[in-house]
Amino acid sequence: MSILEVRNIEKHFGATRVLEDISFSLEKGQALAIIGSSGSGKTTLLRCLNFLETPNHGSIAVNGNVIFDANDPITQREAEVRKKRLHFGLVFQSFNLFPQYTALKNVTLAKELLSQELPEYKQNKKAILEEIQAEGRELLAKMGLSERADHYPSQLSGGQQQRVAIARALALKPDILCFDEPTSALDPELTGEVLKVIRSLAEQKTTMIIVTHEMAFARDVADEVIFMDGGVIVEKGPARQVIEHPQEERTRQFLSRYAEN
Repeated sequence: MSILEVRNIEKHFGATRVLEDISFSLEKGQALAIIGSSGSGKTTLLRCLNFLETPNHGSIAVNGNVIFDANDPITQREAEVRKKRLHFGLVFQSFNLFPQYTALKNVTLAKELLSQELPEYKQNKKAILEEIQAEGRELLAKMGLSERADHYPSQLSGGQQQRVAIARALALKPDILCFDEPTSALDPELTGEVLKVIRSLAEQKTTMIIVTHEMAFARDVADEVIFMDGGVIVEKGPARQVIEHPQEERTRQFLSRYAEN
């Protein structure tokens, strides 16, 4: 059974249709790369999956449960949406770390806040918080940032900040980890360290959706690739096939522009 089923998603901003009839599925442990020009709808699609935008039409199911249906208002209640966001972890282009908190606090904050809703929180507060801290340190170690746990974002390079952001997204153990152009705000020499982390997550069979303009990375790391243009899916298939042997003329044109750069 697919971990994610997206069916006929549409999103309009006024008279502009930003997404039109978007359907795809994702298997557990797969990495899906979404490629396309700026303005093709890639980021809006990620924002719809993370409930930062509400689709006008269509449905989203995770693990066989419909978590959003445009025709069913019950699936759109704010209290429900908060819970549903936890299915997805989102890593933004611009890191979005809290500047007033250390790297470790950025990673643990959301889990600490959520733990306050546990019935056993008052009784076991110290043990619960200690466990969250230990998990946070372990995640930072996986990102190669053990020595930076007590540093503030302003003391970290862009690549280090983005790795903290990845650890933060993983802290809530999402079903699907989403990346929105995770290297576009980085200098070229820092891009490699972030791509290396994402590559290792793929090797560990983390289920991921990666919006990227790094074509070689998409080809080598993703299982499947979707090419979007003008708010529609033009082509989808195995990563190497789509990037090296595209079937659609629009995909070929897009990829040839990248080859020229």
